[in-house]
Amino acid sequence: MPVARSLSVVEELRAALPGRVETDSARLQPYTTDRSGHRSAGAPVAAVRPRTVEDVQAVCRIASATATPVVTRGAGTGLAGGAVAGPAEIVLCLQDMDRILEISPENRLAVVQPGILNGDLNRALAPHGLWWAPDPASKDISTVGGNIAMNAGGLLCAKYGVTREAVLALKVVLADGRLLEVGHRTVKGVTGYDLCALMIGSEGTLGVIVEATLKLRPVVEGAVVTIGAFFDTVEAGAAAAAAITGAGHVAAIMELMDRPTLGCVSAHTGQDLLARGGAYLLVQCDGPAAAVTAERITELVRSAGGTAETTVDPAESQRLVALRRAAFPALEAMGTVLVEDICVPRDGMAAAFARIRELEDEYGVVIPTTCHAGDGNLHPTFVFDGDTVPEAVWAAAGELFSYALEAGGTLTGEHGVGLLKRDWLAQELGPDQYDLQRRIKALFDPAGILNPGKVFAPTP
Repeated sequence: MPVARSLSVVEELRAALPGRVETDSARLQPYTTDRSGHRSAGAPVAAVRPRTVEDVQAVCRIASATATPVVTRGAGTGLAGGAVAGPAEIVLCLQDMDRILEISPENRLAVVQPGILNGDLNRALAPHGLWWAPDPASKDISTVGGNIAMNAGGLLCAKYGVTREAVLALKVVLADGRLLEVGHRTVKGVTGYDLCALMIGSEGTLGVIVEATLKLRPVVEGAVVTIGAFFDTVEAGAAAAAAITGAGHVAAIMELMDRPTLGCVSAHTGQDLLARGGAYLLVQCDGPAAAVTAERITELVRSAGGTAETTVDPAESQRLVALRRAAFPALEAMGTVLVEDICVPRDGMAAAFARIRELEDEYGVVIPTTCHAGDGNLHPTFVFDGDTVPEAVWAAAGELFSYALEAGGTLTGEHGVGLLKRDWLAQELGPDQYDLQRRIKALFDPAGILNPGKVFAPTP
């Protein structure tokens, strides 16, 4: 019977990892949800906090032998329901595996365990004149392993790339407990299929990342120049952002906020931002050519109808950036939020914003939207009352996903598929690729115990 099996699993886990297994129902509740707002039907059977690779292997061997599902989890900051655990599942929480194993300035790499936080890693790298580029909004509280599992993005993607561009090699524990080493410590390496790239963004469905060799960058020298610009409409701001990229200018940060978002930020911060315009474009330039690049970008902004202020003062720069970083907290203060994540070609951003306004009118919903304007990644955020997502919100989201695909874009630029977008995945991939990806999942995880139900919808 299921209860007997669960008790057996817990006993085996406690014998293998004494003092590292949690079964108290109240303490298991946080694992039933993440920042997506999705909540499972009940608590998992246990949460295990390993400290070593061998601990993880032991858990996977027990799970494999007992056919018990395993949900790997970092800090729980995901926005797609990818690390949500439910009844009869084991949570494998990697937060205690948080050590830096090596920093090699000569090779510009670091070897780390998956539980280390982005912010802590970069603070440790700073004395060596190095940094790790991935910069999600949750960087101070999200783990490196979680970033890798989701192929996280963030504000700096347009210039420095997403997580995939910052990983050299991984150690991964497979569902049956075997340890796999993929990738290379060297900068170059083309032997065989690139299984390291396959693991990045696999959302815990192919294996458990237990160690990462990261590609580092030298700390950027010189002054940082920040531009804060207001436009009458978000379409004008989007067109300006596309023009900046089209002119060949590469900004470290280029972010765009629409009128509904500015209204929420105004209410949250007490600043009357709407008096200055209906859209806010934040641009930040770094590196030796920052001043020249910022001057040319400012000219483009003004010629596109925007009003711009430019600063090299760190405090003023922080103030301008803080307007963008206030968006998510401001939206959360307005009600329950469902943060979506479509991506369109850069020259399609203005049309995407216009389509979002149409969906608001059509479905009677509120969709404040921010955008990583340097790479066309929009975050339409549905705001509603209560804990249950209204049908009108799901209907509008479905229309939005279809629009993104028709516009040559994708369902998700950085948040992943998880639970929230699995029903639309086949629409983007098509039947042949969808079938091939399911078979890859089955090859790595024949029993289907790794993060089941995530990414791929259950087979009818």
